[in-house]
Amino acid sequence: MLTHLDSNNAPTMVNVAEKAVTKRLARARAIVAVGQDVMRLLEQGEIRTAKGAVFQTAIIAGVMAAKRTGELIPLCHPLGLEHCGIDVSVNDDGEIVIDCTTTITAKTGVEMEALTGASIAALTVYDMCKAVSHDIVIKEVQLMEKRGGKRDFVRDL
Repeated sequence: MLTHLDSNNAPTMVNVAEKAVTKRLARARAIVAVGQDVMRLLEQGEIRTAKGAVFQTAIIAGVMAAKRTGELIPLCHPLGLEHCGIDVSVNDDGEIVIDCTTTITAKTGVEMEALTGASIAALTVYDMCKAVSHDIVIKEVQLMEKRGGKRDFVRDL
């Protein structure tokens, strides 16, 4: 059963009133393939565009988005995150890897906040690099780990 549908199949926010407060953590990852032109600039050091420093701006955008997830996704609970961290790196395949980790002590999890933070950070990389090349693909956004609540989850790589 989908948790955001009531007995009449109408959309509803999940009622967390009776749930226990627990420490919650979620980590999501976005992978961005930027193509050779952008990667060449990356290899020369941190990319700066007319809009500013790419990775630093993506980090700020990701944190801002994670904090506003309840405003962006209709049935998400508005949460006061205790921590949101964004890590940006380049993997062995020459792709940008964005990890967003969120934590809270609450009655509900922070998976959507982590996914939103990673997604918006990836979109920010796209936005800032598109002047160099449109050969940019946000390949995947996925939950990597969640802890707390009913069950833990860790994605096997």
